[in-house]
Amino acid sequence: MSDNKMNEFAFLEDFSTELSNKKLIFPTSVAATMKIRKALSQLDISNDLIARIIGSEPVLSAKVLHLSNTAAFNPQARPISDLRAATMLLGFAAVRNVAIAVGMKQLAENKFNGNLATQMDGLWRRSLRVAALSMVIARTHTKLSADKAMLAGLLHDIGKFYILNRAHHFQALFTTDKILWDLIDQWHASIGSAILEDWDISEDIRNAVLNHRGYIPGRGVKANLTDVLATADFLDAHFVAENIDQLDWSAVPPSLLLLGVNQENIEKLLQDTRVELTMVMKAIS
Repeated sequence: MSDNKMNEFAFLEDFSTELSNKKLIFPTSVAATMKIRKALSQLDISNDLIARIIGSEPVLSAKVLHLSNTAAFNPQARPISDLRAATMLLGFAAVRNVAIAVGMKQLAENKFNGNLATQMDGLWRRSLRVAALSMVIARTHTKLSADKAMLAGLLHDIGKFYILNRAHHFQALFTTDKILWDLIDQWHASIGSAILEDWDISEDIRNAVLNHRGYIPGRGVKANLTDVLATADFLDAHFVAENIDQLDWSAVPPSLLLLGVNQENIEKLLQDTRVELTMVMKAIS
């Protein structure tokens, strides 16, 4: 067995152990979590703003959603799949406590430096962009829940967060960025789906995370959450580069066509996304 395959086996074995032991809280952006905790201490904060603030941090979002579906807070077992409903059910005090607990855990585990810290922060910022794009696409081109689409966008790269975090503990194994990112590209979707299942995230979000890359919708079907995420993920690179005018519309993923995203409405979609991102960053600044 080659060294790279041995490294991969050791990593996957470690992931399986953590998954079975229910120890999958890990850092994404500690700075963001600390800003969230501070923002949630405001006395006059609205439920909508709380949802927007929580929605800037993937691990915290998942934990709040999970808590809102537990018997202690939801004895009637009414499924809750968006952050606004979750924060209304839990109440501000419980949400603040969860934010503090997640933040303290992240601080305790955060030992990143140099290139790894830069990669983690860049991944977090990309997650925010895809979340904002997903929300706007769902709101303007479907009848799907915009909040659920936002959460799918926020969590779509959660497997990458996990692998980057474990890379810190496997530095002797992942000796080059190429080795690390080859493993990330191969495994992040399935690992992310397993993490979200462990966190009791709804099946449609898990399916979108697992299947959005290269997704081809069936004929005659309605657009679903996977279409929204596939479109947001594809558009993100053009959003960052501001080169949407160079997009070849004859070769875009079929989900864009199914959703009705086209040359006539794309600039409005991107402008609305910029507004959402500005609101999120202002909320946690």
